[in-house]
Amino acid sequence: MNRRTVYKKEALNEISFPMGGIGTGSIGLGGNGALVDWEIYNRPNKGTYNGFSHFAIKAVRNHKHLDARVLIGDYNKDLAGATGRRYGAGLRSASMQGFPHFKNCVFHGEFPIARVDLSDDSFPGRVTIRGWNPLIPLDEDNSSIPCAFIEISVKNTSDSPLDYYICSTLRNPTHSSVNTFKKAEEGSFIHFTQTEFDKDSLDYLEMALGTDSKDVSYQEYWYRGSWNDGLERYWRNFTESEKLIPRHYNESGKNDFASLSVHVKADPGKTCRCRFVISWHMPNCCNYWKRYTENDKDVTWKNYYAVLFKDSMDSACYSLRNWDNLYKKTKAYKDAIFSSSLPVEVTEALASAVSVLKSPTVMRLENGEFYGWEGVWEESGSCEGTCTHVWNYAYALCFLFPRLERGIRETDFTYNQNSAGGMCFRMQLPLGRDIGTFRPCVDGQMGGVIKTYREWKLSGNDEWLKKWWPKVKLSLEYAWSKENRDKWDLNADGVLEGRQHHTLDMELFGPSSWLEGFYLGALKAGREMAIAMGDKKAAEKYSELFSKGKAFTDEKLFNGKWYSQDIDLSDKSILEPFEDAEKTYWNSESGEIKYQIGKGCEIDQCLAQWHANICGLGEIFDKEKLHTALKNVYKNNYKKDMRSHYNTFRLFAVNDESGAVICTFPKGTKAPAIPIPYAQESMHGFEYALAGLLVSEGMITEGINIVKSVRDRYRGYNRNPFNEIECGSNYARSMASFALLPIFSGFSFDMTKNRLGFNPVIKGDFNCPWFVSDAWGVFEKKSGTTSLSVKDGEIHLKDIELPYIRKVRSVTCDKKAIPFTFEKGMLSLDATVSDRLVIECV
Repeated sequence: MNRRTVYKKEALNEISFPMGGIGTGSIGLGGNGALVDWEIYNRPNKGTYNGFSHFAIKAVRNHKHLDARVLIGDYNKDLAGATGRRYGAGLRSASMQGFPHFKNCVFHGEFPIARVDLSDDSFPGRVTIRGWNPLIPLDEDNSSIPCAFIEISVKNTSDSPLDYYICSTLRNPTHSSVNTFKKAEEGSFIHFTQTEFDKDSLDYLEMALGTDSKDVSYQEYWYRGSWNDGLERYWRNFTESEKLIPRHYNESGKNDFASLSVHVKADPGKTCRCRFVISWHMPNCCNYWKRYTENDKDVTWKNYYAVLFKDSMDSACYSLRNWDNLYKKTKAYKDAIFSSSLPVEVTEALASAVSVLKSPTVMRLENGEFYGWEGVWEESGSCEGTCTHVWNYAYALCFLFPRLERGIRETDFTYNQNSAGGMCFRMQLPLGRDIGTFRPCVDGQMGGVIKTYREWKLSGNDEWLKKWWPKVKLSLEYAWSKENRDKWDLNADGVLEGRQHHTLDMELFGPSSWLEGFYLGALKAGREMAIAMGDKKAAEKYSELFSKGKAFTDEKLFNGKWYSQDIDLSDKSILEPFEDAEKTYWNSESGEIKYQIGKGCEIDQCLAQWHANICGLGEIFDKEKLHTALKNVYKNNYKKDMRSHYNTFRLFAVNDESGAVICTFPKGTKAPAIPIPYAQESMHGFEYALAGLLVSEGMITEGINIVKSVRDRYRGYNRNPFNEIECGSNYARSMASFALLPIFSGFSFDMTKNRLGFNPVIKGDFNCPWFVSDAWGVFEKKSGTTSLSVKDGEIHLKDIELPYIRKVRSVTCDKKAIPFTFEKGMLSLDATVSDRLVIECV
């Protein structure tokens, strides 16, 4: 068990564990077991309850009521009320803290599966709530079900047989509520519908609550009265009668509650279980943040889950019918992650960050296209458009759901590229509306070229690359296009000198290793793709520019300690070629250009090498200078606490918390009067990328220290472990942590040549999962044996690079011996693996 994923007492306070599919929205499982953050309405909805929606349990012996409790632990926040939600009125009654509940509560959070253990001396049983939603690598559709899966088990701790009644209550969130009990082959359901809106309306919503248990009772409607009459009558019914008393109204109501109760039995010391699903269906979307209309009506599209399922009953039945298989495959992924040899902080970081994909940060459009905000605010998205310079850092999707990641490249090149090759870095919805007019950004656009190379190498699909190569080429060559108003590399010398927009939301003028590195990585990736496409002229051009740019970077941008920016901040003429630049960037008081790195030590100065190491692009920066720079970045930017650090921007680390900050100006280095934005912040995606680069370059302890620093800021008592923040909640950039998986395993991939490689940075026995486009599995290295197991799909291999092996004695594929050759760490064979490849070796 990973000790860092067990939460107790005050560490339960901030937890909200999202249960939902990719692009479906989610319901949060609170640290105390409550149902919170009902984000199922096509937008965020932080800090919410759905009325008195909850689970409850009662124990009965020989028809005698023993005890009844709501299935939650204590909640010790906002006891006087929440700011902005009637502060001074006390704790919200929807928290259900006003009812008997469990004194002892422990939350186990190994995403994508959570477990809440509840016990109390007054209740004759130990209860476990298991909440999850399918996360199945390579199966994006079964990972996109709009449903919370909840299993409740009870162990009888008494000395006699007991009957347990486990009751789920939901509120119909509509103002014309109709609640209907239904039977289906899969089980018993309450269908929550409404009469106010038709199925094409943006406000159309319905839900379903279901169980596959056989012995059930139900109440379609709570008593309709005033005040809290319905809650009173419900609890009295639950505690005074063994089964729920049916109640039905012929007219629709407003926000009616309904309850579905399951009856199970357990002998002393035995455990009984029941399953519930909560599914939702709000099929129609529009661009609510930047309206787009035709004939004075919003242009709408459907959620992809509404294409997969006709309504909430359909998705609920599907979920119950396929529960066992969906859980088996989800658990296989979870176990592969949490049984790996990775440091516990690393495992926790990369697993928890994947929760972003199950949050309202993500949408899937009508044809299954992937779309993401940067993050989300309480009730709206934050920073639209699968922003290329933010999603550059996110390495979870390309490995777990590669078809979705390839789809981002496709929509990007289809809808975001202008005729000159410039790329809008924010996708506009609905797809096909006018392209954004703001300037392209260097890191996002060059990152798109690198990621195209990555997707090609992960899939081995030459036809896919052939289709998109003209667009990729146009994007790369925009750097020296005469139509590039920002004149990135106008003289085509391999050095970026113009006005360069970037992820810190302003522009750099003049070369910097950070953005120049992206350019070099794109040129190197472009060369490899051009060769594969038979585009010899382009390959030669890119190779020439790369060589010139690399030489300039290593000679002119390295100051002996770190890489920086080549700019004379006092030279106002640098701004003259660019429209409105002087107004925005000239600081007349100090006589300097604003918002630059200058001679500072910036966290992402060698970020391109991080991408290159993961994607197999090789050297971007001189190795010796790179290592010197990284040592100084760690020395200067990593803060053991924030007590003596000033920060004019957002506060993501405070007091005794540690972390790496964006840009420092060590003693002897002149800081600009107004430096690059966010210079003093500690943003997690940047920190994870630095940590990964440190590890990949042999500075393992330093990298782990940074990862631990980030995760120590998310321990439940301070912040939510399943919601890393930046510009809002559930922030995409934090998925940079997933890259630690291939980095620690030394994983390399080139499926265009049917080649994988492993070279763990941790000595001794090692195991962890691996992923490519058509298969995933677990790599395991032991004394005398290396194996590659396949958990799903199959993989055709011709070469496996294993530099730690001296000699191979035998190779078996799916239990059959196969021929091979082995030379200088390269195992050559011809094998299609669907189960396990075993290498006996020295």
